[in-house]
Amino acid sequence: MNTSASNSALDSTSNSAADNTADTPFATTTSTLITGIATLVTNDHHLPGTSPDDPLGLLRDAAVVIEGDRIAWVGTESQAPATDSRLRAGGRTLLPGFVDSHSHLLFGGDRTEEFGARMSGRPYTAGGIRTTVEATRATSGERLAAGLERHVREALHQGTTTLETKSGYGLTVEDELRALRIAEEHVDETTFLGAHVVPPEYAADPDGYVALVTGPMLAACAPHARWVDVFCERGAFDGDQARAVLTAGIAHGLTPRVHAGQLGPGPGVRLAVELGAASVDHCTHLTGADVDALAGSRTVATLLPGCEFSTRSPYPDARRLLAAGVTVALATDCNPGSSYTSSMPFCVALAVREMGMTPDEAVWSATAGGAAALRRIDIGRITPGARADLVLLDAPSHVHLAYRPGVPLVAAVWQRGARVR
Repeated sequence: MNTSASNSALDSTSNSAADNTADTPFATTTSTLITGIATLVTNDHHLPGTSPDDPLGLLRDAAVVIEGDRIAWVGTESQAPATDSRLRAGGRTLLPGFVDSHSHLLFGGDRTEEFGARMSGRPYTAGGIRTTVEATRATSGERLAAGLERHVREALHQGTTTLETKSGYGLTVEDELRALRIAEEHVDETTFLGAHVVPPEYAADPDGYVALVTGPMLAACAPHARWVDVFCERGAFDGDQARAVLTAGIAHGLTPRVHAGQLGPGPGVRLAVELGAASVDHCTHLTGADVDALAGSRTVATLLPGCEFSTRSPYPDARRLLAAGVTVALATDCNPGSSYTSSMPFCVALAVREMGMTPDEAVWSATAGGAAALRRIDIGRITPGARADLVLLDAPSHVHLAYRPGVPLVAAVWQRGARVR
C-alpha cells in the first residue's frame, strides 16, 4: 500500500463504461468506491476477513462502496466491484463517523470567567448552570440557532457525524420548547432535560418545579424529543424526584437517559438500570452495586472525560467498567461550563491517557459505543446497510488518535454518503 500519498488530497476518478457492466449491482445507481485504505475500522467482526476476537473488525488493504446514503459493500481492495466513481485514500485510515451521544449545544453566553477562576484556584460564585439559564433566556431564537449551527459544524469538521443534544438551559415551558424546536432542525437526537437544575424562581419549592417539569413542560416538549433526562445529583434532583421525572417521560413515549455519579455516589445509576435507561452518563463515582447493576443490563455507561479535564476532577475508571463487562461509550459533554469541547478525537486521547482504555476500546466507544447509547444500529459501523458516515484520518492507523493528541488528523468526512469535508 502506497503511504507516500497520505498528505495529499483524495484522488478521484470515474470508471470507464466498460467497468460498469449490466451484471454489476452498482450499474444503475450512483456508487463510489474508496480504495487504498491501509486500515479500515468496521466495528463488525462478522465481516469476511475480520477476526471474531476483534471488536473493531479491522481490515487491511481494504475498500468500501458507498451507494446513496448507505454502505453497499465492504472488503479487500482486490475483490472490489466496479462502480461509477472511485476515490483513492492513499494508504490512510477509514473509520465510522464519531457518535457524540451527550452534548448541551443550545445556550446563550459563555462561562469564560468561571473557567478562568477554576484554573487559577480563585473562588467563583456567579451561579454555574444558573448563569447559563439566565443568558439563554435572554438570547433570541435566531442567535441560539446560529450558535447551535456553529457547534454542529465544528463537531462535523472533527469527524462527528451523529450528535445528541439536550434542552436544559431554559427551565420554563416556553424556553425548553423553543430549545427543542431549534435542536430538532439541526441534530439527529434530541433530549428533554427540563430537570437539569431547579431554577431560581423555584428555589423555595423544588417539588413544585418537578410538578411543572412532569406536567405542562413535558406535555409541550415530548413531541420534539426522543429522550428524557435528569441530573440526579446532590444540588440538583434526588432519587425520588428523578424517578418522577423519568417515569413521566416514559408515560409520554420518551426513553430515559440519566446524569449520575458526577459529583459523588448516589441512586442515579441503579435508578437508570431499573427504568431501562439507554445510558447513564458521567459515572465518575460508582459503588460496587452500581457496577454490578450496569454489568447485568442494557444500559450503557457513557463517560465524559472532557468534563474531568475542564474541572480538574478525578477521571472515571473505565478499566473497572470494561472488566465487569459494561458497555462503555465516550462523548464530549460539550457545554459552556464544565466541558467546552466538541472534539471527539480529544476525548479518545483523554480516555486512553487518563481512564485506562486501550486505543481500540476508546475508538470503539466513540463510534459503536455512542451508537449503543442511542440504541442505533445504523450508525457507528462500516458494514453493508449502515449509514454512510465515514471519517478518513491522515494516518495509517486509528491508534494515531491517541498517539498524536491534538493533531488535526481528520482529512475527509462523509455524512449520509455525501462528502462534507
